[in-house]
Amino acid sequence: MADTALSVPRRSPLAGAAGGLAAATRSSGGAVRLAELPFLAQVNLRLDAKGAAADAVGLALGLSLPLEPNTVVRAGELRALWLGPDEWLVVGPPDTQRDLEDRIRAASGDEHVAVTDVSAQRTTLLVSGARARDLLAHGCPLDLHPRAFGAGRCAQTTLARTQVVLVARDEPGAGFWVLVRSSFAGYLTDWLLDAAAEYIQGA
Repeated sequence: MADTALSVPRRSPLAGAAGGLAAATRSSGGAVRLAELPFLAQVNLRLDAKGAAADAVGLALGLSLPLEPNTVVRAGELRALWLGPDEWLVVGPPDTQRDLEDRIRAASGDEHVAVTDVSAQRTTLLVSGARARDLLAHGCPLDLHPRAFGAGRCAQTTLARTQVVLVARDEPGAGFWVLVRSSFAGYLTDWLLDAAAEYIQGA
């Protein structure tokens, strides 16, 4: 019997906000760029940083798990974010989480490793442009000066009283990723749009 079930298109947490984000970007004249990067693969990894599995997993992923607190290691489209002495978040292109999990589990062998797909828990906001740091500084307690939070840094922090993972991307002019739980994404987007109003021409 043929499968007659209707396939429901996947909808990102901020699909309804795309127009507002694009309008703010256009109106700012390059001061800020706001966009959602939906469906990025996000895999939480916990293991002994000094154990054999750490090196094996790094080889399987093609990058070294960062050992310096609050840093990011990137290899192509894959990033590993330091979250704690024995915890990382591996972020990759959309729909690659199963592959990442399989590679990590295969590499870890009998070592004790916890691997959890958390892709559905969060979405990612891109905040870039000449005034991106100023915009984020309105609601983030971190010192976001490039000397303190430069490219290749990450932190678990708050933005507009919302728990986020903030990433300073290391590509030139790439700005920041704000990883936020899906249930708070709408609120945070509204806050960003309101805070960005001062950079919108003619506002």
